[in-house]
Amino acid sequence: MYGKISEKPRYGNADEKPAPPRGDGRRVLIVGDDPPTVELLSTTMELAGYRIATAGSGPEALTRLVEHPADLAVVDMAMSDLRHFSGYPRLPVADRPPLLFLTACESLDSLVPGLGPGAADYVVKPFRVAEVLARAQTLLRARQYEDRRTSAPRFGDLTLDDHTCRARRGGRTLDLTPAEYRLLRHLLLNAEQVLSKEQICRHVWGEDRADNAIEKLVSRLRRKVNQEDPPLIHTRKGFGYWLGL
Repeated sequence: MYGKISEKPRYGNADEKPAPPRGDGRRVLIVGDDPPTVELLSTTMELAGYRIATAGSGPEALTRLVEHPADLAVVDMAMSDLRHFSGYPRLPVADRPPLLFLTACESLDSLVPGLGPGAADYVVKPFRVAEVLARAQTLLRARQYEDRRTSAPRFGDLTLDDHTCRARRGGRTLDLTPAEYRLLRHLLLNAEQVLSKEQICRHVWGEDRADNAIEKLVSRLRRKVNQEDPPLIHTRKGFGYWLGL
């Protein structure tokens, strides 16, 4: 099981609003048999907003990944029975997290033979915790982008089918024009991000259009998508439009 995010206080100005945790509750499995290293990484990554589980051997790591899939695995290459981690490629693709290795060498090719294709990176020991956190973020962002690119785009009860170019909100099919579908897909793939009118123009039409053309397109799409609660398409006055809760 993955632990809760640490609720230890952050130090600084008491009036400052705390920054959102960079881990955002994502699950990290730390694999290693050196207690000080595992404790250091567990504590630091919990404080950074990750949910942590640990495994002290290769077989235990595989068992945990089967029972409780992780978003990332941090693997200490100094672990004595790492050869048993060779069962990793037999995991279902969806259950194979990106791998971040802690290693004394400087080549991914010589780390664990036979792991097969997949996202991987390494940090050379002795490592700096800041570098581990940075490499973890890079791997997780790449995994998130790949998941969005290869799976059916969705946000909450809003789902797009790129094979048929149809969209559904809950049990209702949305009757969209090609331009509306392209706009909705662009907003969904950039969920929670404000897109300017210029960005929307380039993506939907590939050329500049008058502001009122964009406003009319967004207005039509908003009426079709926002019939149910909660509304998903919003305006950030003076900046653009975004999809989210």
